[in-house]
Amino acid sequence: MRSDSIVFAIAGMCFGIILGWVIGTQQATRRLGTVGQTQSESQQGANQQAGTRQPPALDEAKVQGLMTIIKSDPKNAGAHVQLGNAYFDAERYADAIKWYEEGLKLDPKDVDASTDLGVSYYYSSRTDEALKQFDYSLKLNPTHAKTLLNQGIVLAPDSPEAQAARQGLQGIAAATGRGGTPAPGAGG
Repeated sequence: MRSDSIVFAIAGMCFGIILGWVIGTQQATRRLGTVGQTQSESQQGANQQAGTRQPPALDEAKVQGLMTIIKSDPKNAGAHVQLGNAYFDAERYADAIKWYEEGLKLDPKDVDASTDLGVSYYYSSRTDEALKQFDYSLKLNPTHAKTLLNQGIVLAPDSPEAQAARQGLQGIAAATGRGGTPAPGAGG
């Protein structure tokens, strides 16, 4: 790896960590600022504390809508990837893998889908495939921060840097509306 690539990788990781910290701090402030908490939120918190965390529910309406699109337009790569996202968010990684792979067959240059596929492989205990997929993503975009962070987490899961990267990715996921998308090794 050339030295300028390493510098870009480190800069991207630092940017991601800082961005995640800022967003996470803002999210925590907003959560602390709310007075009421719904019963489902209370139950979810109790389940997490007891170690019986349930995966998020699959958005069946979204799945049905996307399946309709795919049936009428089987070459719609975006619909395949969105279906992968729906299953990923519900932590149904085997299904997510299927749809991400289909989407990437149709649009092999979708770096975000490629990285999400790598994370899905990781959660399916397919670490070698995850790392190969991250390598593929980095060939598409050598400075793709999400890929660099996830690759670092997979390579050094217990390091302080990986823990900081997880927090950064969780902040990014919360800010982009993919709140159900955990970073590798982030408790699920």
